[in-house]
Amino acid sequence: MIIQRFIKLGMLVVCLLMATEAKSQTGQGIRPDTLSLKLDSLENIFLRKNLLLLAQRFNIDAQKALVDQAKLFPNPTLSLSNTLYQSETKKIMPFGSTGELSVGLSQVIMLAGKHNKQVKMAITNTSISEYQFYDLLRTLKHTLQSDYFNIHFLLESAKVYDTEIAALQKVTEAFAQQNGKGYISEKEVIRVKAQLYNLQSEYSDLKNQINDTQSELRLLLQAPHVFVVPDVDNTSLTALNPEKYPLAAILDSANSTRPDLKIAKLNTDLSTQNYHLQKALAVPDLTVNLNYDQQGSYIKNLTTLGVAIDLPFLNRNQGNIRSAKTMIKLNQAVFESTQASVNEQIYNALQKAYENDKLLKIRDAAFEKDFKRLLDEVLKNYQIRNISLLDFLDFYDSYKQNTLQINSIGFNRVSAFIDLNFYSGVDYLKN
Repeated sequence: MIIQRFIKLGMLVVCLLMATEAKSQTGQGIRPDTLSLKLDSLENIFLRKNLLLLAQRFNIDAQKALVDQAKLFPNPTLSLSNTLYQSETKKIMPFGSTGELSVGLSQVIMLAGKHNKQVKMAITNTSISEYQFYDLLRTLKHTLQSDYFNIHFLLESAKVYDTEIAALQKVTEAFAQQNGKGYISEKEVIRVKAQLYNLQSEYSDLKNQINDTQSELRLLLQAPHVFVVPDVDNTSLTALNPEKYPLAAILDSANSTRPDLKIAKLNTDLSTQNYHLQKALAVPDLTVNLNYDQQGSYIKNLTTLGVAIDLPFLNRNQGNIRSAKTMIKLNQAVFESTQASVNEQIYNALQKAYENDKLLKIRDAAFEKDFKRLLDEVLKNYQIRNISLLDFLDFYDSYKQNTLQINSIGFNRVSAFIDLNFYSGVDYLKN
């Protein structure tokens, strides 16, 4: 009886704790852990934990195993046969002088260098898988860096909404205290509230954009329930200069390091190797046979040595040879197309870097500070009626639009350098 009471009491406590936790989550929403990270730390976590990179590493190991397999030679074949039933002696499977035992041993000998050609193709496939890993790494790092800086500038924009929403809430609270006294017109109250609700709606859209980008970043890091706050070195961002990177040098770097260009070249090499293999397959393999027959031939204990080879009269692998030859031309065209795309991508990315860098640097640095300093002054002057409602709201809207614009320009400028990283294969954010 006492035990049952303890069980019931324990179940009641658990239910109360679960209800309290559920109420806490419902009332406060999901609160992820906040991580303030520099770009280097973020990339280290990404390299250790990203599952797509891990899967591609397994693919490299699988291709290396296929190289080992290609190096193996065909196994010899052993055949044995014996008399099942001797009708004269009425013995089942007799051995010795009354039996008939035959043994055969055969070995396939690959001609025309097929074995070495298959090994070379397996090695090339392994190299392709390795460059596929680097290409995946390059693509994911591009997404990682873009998300990182996008979140940084979105959070900077969010500060504007925090400031303006707090200011308008203070104004509406002051209006509420003076309600019914006739000091403030109802139209003015409605206009300020409308502006407040509009800012809150825009802020909600901005937070949704931040959360979507955070979600993509968490998947890359395999770090659930965290909120990454970028710790950006603004001095390094300001020092970025596209004039430090001549077009010719970037093109040379891309041609020597771009993984997708390496893959395209290796696919051409693989097609050539396959063409040589298909020509070799037109040459039949030789089979060497060693046979022993106890007493089933014209003499007892007959031992024979023989060879066998297909006669390539009908099938000389003509179709596969023509197909392989065509694939060389196809992959060569793909390689040249990839090379042209690389050159155009780099030229376009460098142009964008110049334009966005110029757009940011022509702005007066003191303008932003003056604008921000006047923000509080404008609120105070409106509260004491030195400026009109229209002037107050117009200034606040101008400040918001200017800040969003400067953050957009900043992100576009950094994105141009991230694109240069992606297209050239060199990390210019660290150089």
